Amino acid sequence: MSDAALGFGRVLGLLVVALTLGVGQLLFKLAAERLVLGQGARALALSFASYPMLSALALYAAATGLWVYLLHGLALSRAYPFIALAFAVVPLLGAAFFGEALSLRYWLGLSVMLAGLYIIVASA
Repeated sequence: MSDAALGFGRVLGLLVVALTLGVGQLLFKLAAERLVLGQGARALALSFASYPMLSALALYAAATGLWVYLLHGLALSRAYPFIALAFAVVPLLGAAFFGEALSLRYWLGLSVMLAGLYIIVASA
C-alpha cells in the first residue's frame, strides 16, 4: 500500500472525524437522558427513536464513511492517533453542555495526550 502524504486536506478530514465522533457522544448522552425506563419494552424502544439518538447514529455513519475514504492509501498507524482527539473533545463538550467539571488532572492529561499526538504525527 502506498502511504499518501498526511497533507492539510487529510489532517482536516481526520480532525472532522474526531470532532464528529465527539458530537455523536454528546448526542448519545442526550438520548440516554431521554430513555424511558420502567414503562415497558415498547416505551423503551420508542425512546431509542429520539432525535438525539437518530442524529448520533447518522453522524456516526457519516464519520465512518469519511474515515474509510481517508484511510484509502493512508497507513492506519498514521490516521488512527487522530481518533484520540475524540477523547479530548467529549469531556470538553460534557463540560460545555452538561456543566461537568474538568479537573486539573484532566487538563494535564490532555496536554500530555496532545503532545504525544504531535510527536506521532511529526515523526512520520
